[in-house]
Amino acid sequence: MEFILKYFPELSEVQISQFQKLEALYQDWNSKINVISRKDIDQLYVKHVLHSLAIAKIQKFEPGTYVLDVGTGGGFPGIPLAILFPETRFYLIDVILKKINVVKAVAESLELKNVKAEQMRAENVKGDFDFIVSRAVTNMPDFVNWIKDKIKKQQKHELKNGILYLKGGDLKEELAGFPNATQYTISDFFEGEFFETKKVVHLPLNFKS
Repeated sequence: MEFILKYFPELSEVQISQFQKLEALYQDWNSKINVISRKDIDQLYVKHVLHSLAIAKIQKFEPGTYVLDVGTGGGFPGIPLAILFPETRFYLIDVILKKINVVKAVAESLELKNVKAEQMRAENVKGDFDFIVSRAVTNMPDFVNWIKDKIKKQQKHELKNGILYLKGGDLKEELAGFPNATQYTISDFFEGEFFETKKVVHLPLNFKS
């Protein structure tokens, strides 16, 4: 938790309580269903929660924003972002039902009214979103094909509507077909070896595929 408070010192008491509850909730669920790698569960706040919140260092979501989290797994990055932005709506999807059941249970335990979770393929989602977030569920060309018709035209943020993607390593080849993509190095915001190769990629609406 000290990492969360270090980088997000303006949290309300409710938000602090919600973040504090994450560890026990995920440890309990992980003992029943393997939603997080066994070796990572002890580093939940760095490798999952803080990593998810890197998106917030790139773009703070305005009230009324609608965000789709594709391939959310156990709820990342959607759940931490939903705690941080209680006036933003989050729609979390994954193809694996047992993971979505965990997400629903966690959201209910935290009393997150701004989270909806469903077992769903990205291609089948109905609706338009300001941003679509994800943690490296596939390569960018395939991801774009899944969601390219699901982004709102109307802008309300400094960044143009589009994709905010958490991914690591050298992305030059993967992003070669997307000249409008911007890479943000997470180690510019957060300290620690884990973040040295991690990035947030922003791909705006008017990309060229």
